[in-house]
Amino acid sequence: MRKTISLVTPCFNEEDGIAECYQAIKDLFARELPDYDREHIFCDNASSDRTVEILKAIAAEDPSVKIIVNSRNFGILRNTYNGVLSTTGDAIVLFVPADLQDPPELITTFVKHWEAGNEVVFGIRAEREEPILLRTARHFYYQFISRMSYVTYPADVGDYQLVDRKVLDAMKRFEDVQPFMRMMPFDAGFRSVGIPYKWQPRKHGISRNRLWQLVDQGLNGIISFSSAPLRIAFFAGFGIAFLSFVYAFTLLVLKLLGFDLGPQGTPTIVIAIFFFGGVQMLFLGLLGEYIVAIFNQVRRRPMVIERERVNFE
Repeated sequence: MRKTISLVTPCFNEEDGIAECYQAIKDLFARELPDYDREHIFCDNASSDRTVEILKAIAAEDPSVKIIVNSRNFGILRNTYNGVLSTTGDAIVLFVPADLQDPPELITTFVKHWEAGNEVVFGIRAEREEPILLRTARHFYYQFISRMSYVTYPADVGDYQLVDRKVLDAMKRFEDVQPFMRMMPFDAGFRSVGIPYKWQPRKHGISRNRLWQLVDQGLNGIISFSSAPLRIAFFAGFGIAFLSFVYAFTLLVLKLLGFDLGPQGTPTIVIAIFFFGGVQMLFLGLLGEYIVAIFNQVRRRPMVIERERVNFE
């Protein structure tokens, strides 16, 4: 019996490269994976260009292509995961970028390791062709979340992963309204293996992910899978309070010993006020992020609202 491999591609204003993405996957299956059926789901986040028009023309000729069009832009995380939840394959490639920065050729390796008994096969972005500042920031973030998370999560792993159907069934039980999908398979467990590769530069246009969106996604991952920021805040607060006590005790001893401390401490007081005020605002902001995450989860709003579906039964 033939097995089906599902692939999910989120898109937003990708008219220049979306047809190339479709063709690359189609050619890969024809050349490398002829014994597998293909289900390629494109999740459009309310594009304002010809992306949906191009996809509909492709879907009219190829029934293995399915389209979900959202009523508005719900963000890449929710958009992608909504598409993943709609897959029907025996194995699912969670994220195939429309710009092909994650090389499609790696899917063949993913499938081989999956057939060898691994339920999760993940790509490791060992090299990145991007500006050094952004590359360094990403690496630092992945190292931080890898070390601080309660989940065993290898560094430099993105959403480019293949998971078995049983893994996806386990992921569905999480019911996160702000899903950080790349870590869900590791939270679910199962047998896994990593494949290193080079992350390619975009072929067309610029990334639709703006800086504030990257920050939002990064905070979502930390808050969802780690209590480390709260622990750091706790110990930092304790340490600062202890140093303040030591400072006050030292001044008391010096005063008792007859040292004239005089009014020279005014700059110290000003600096301390600004320092402790900044620390308090930082920690309040940190608590606010967790409270907002709880608030969003309690409201139970739909992950996305869809305008239409194409080629779904």
